[in-house]
Amino acid sequence: MDYSFIPASLLPPGRRAAFAEQLRYRAIRGGIGAAIAFVGIGIPEGISVSLIAVILVGLVLYVPPWHELRYGHFVVPAAAIVLVVLYPYYREDLFQIPLLGPFPTVDTAVTMVIYIMMALGLNIVVGYAGLLDLGYVAFYAMGAYTAAWFASPHFGESVTTHIGSVGVNPAAAGFHVSIWIVVAVAGIFTAFVGVLIGLPTLRLRGDYLAIVTLGFGEIMPQIARNGDNLFGTGFNLTNGAQGINPIDPPGFGERINSWLGLPADYLTVANGINWFYWTALVLLLFTVFCSVRLRDSRLGRAWIAIREDEVAAAAMGVPLMRTKTWAYAAGAFFGGIAGAYYASFKSGTFPDDFFFNISVFILCMVILGGMGNIWGVILGGGFLAYLNQEGLGNIGAEFNSTFGTDLDVPLYQFGIFGVILVLVMLFRPEGLIPSSRRKAEFHEEGAVQEQYLYDVRGGPEE
Repeated sequence: MDYSFIPASLLPPGRRAAFAEQLRYRAIRGGIGAAIAFVGIGIPEGISVSLIAVILVGLVLYVPPWHELRYGHFVVPAAAIVLVVLYPYYREDLFQIPLLGPFPTVDTAVTMVIYIMMALGLNIVVGYAGLLDLGYVAFYAMGAYTAAWFASPHFGESVTTHIGSVGVNPAAAGFHVSIWIVVAVAGIFTAFVGVLIGLPTLRLRGDYLAIVTLGFGEIMPQIARNGDNLFGTGFNLTNGAQGINPIDPPGFGERINSWLGLPADYLTVANGINWFYWTALVLLLFTVFCSVRLRDSRLGRAWIAIREDEVAAAAMGVPLMRTKTWAYAAGAFFGGIAGAYYASFKSGTFPDDFFFNISVFILCMVILGGMGNIWGVILGGGFLAYLNQEGLGNIGAEFNSTFGTDLDVPLYQFGIFGVILVLVMLFRPEGLIPSSRRKAEFHEEGAVQEQYLYDVRGGPEE
């Protein structure tokens, strides 16, 4: 087939052969994958219209090499955006996945999106710049407490200030600033703190930098837990172990509600959880857009140069400290935004939310998906967040109903995550969806190491 029916404006004649070759290759792989999905899901759970529809949509998006067409690289992202935006409307009609059970609820989807945002922020630090950060949870904590300070009655004993607040009594004590302003302030504040922390610590490399960031990540939960009497001054900054709640909900106020029909506040509207979900998607799209633009910018290329070879990058004129500090600030910015919005979603923030295991959990998302690859991090973050919220519980229920046991699978979540990481490191160490550059670097390094050992041994034995 010469594909002459495709206009030359979309597919130039010189690229038709490559289009045909990739189409055949993708059709074979897509057909095999569709058959496995149809059999693997259809036999245990039954064949349903939703299963057939999902397989067909997957084939339409995967089999045609859209990137070979002009403007074709927009097709898959645009379709993915439409599908995730409409998710609350068709979620109830979807089939069940063997062992995992039903698709995640919209409430769980909100948490998944927020964790993906944090993973993308950490990906800037770890995946782009190659800086091992074990204290990323601190930026998440600072964003959450920023929302708690400026959108709650916490400081009500001394202050009564309202700036665009919704969902609260106009006479309520404390700071009550619009959550949209608070989210922006949280991002800027955490980025500034990231710069302050990065300036004295980013002179270190490797394990030493990891230890310093680990210490910073351990300091923040202790301040949050003991901040009800900050340094013995009697000043209540964090309300200690009880945390700060309630935190004001997002919303657009009565005036915009009467003009545009947008909800005045998310807690009183009938489908409020859907609005939480859609707002989280907007923040995620903003994070993805910034990540893509940063990766392709001059600054992003400098981050990659430092990751590949810091000495060579310095020799070529890359300012190491300034470039690393920008990476730290950018990652902190998105962590702060995610923390502030998550605190508003939960209507509270507590010290137990910010322990070291959260930093490791987010780092696992980046490693599992593929360091440096935005789409891989989205996949890894969504998968691990789903397992943490619903997946392990569904697996435990299915296992217990099948074998008549009483096993609490979520109790072993970190052991299970550890096994997943070990398997990934053994069989696909570059991650599930690695960036092309990262994959080439990884395999090139492995080839060099094998050649080096071959030379030392003096060649194969006769």
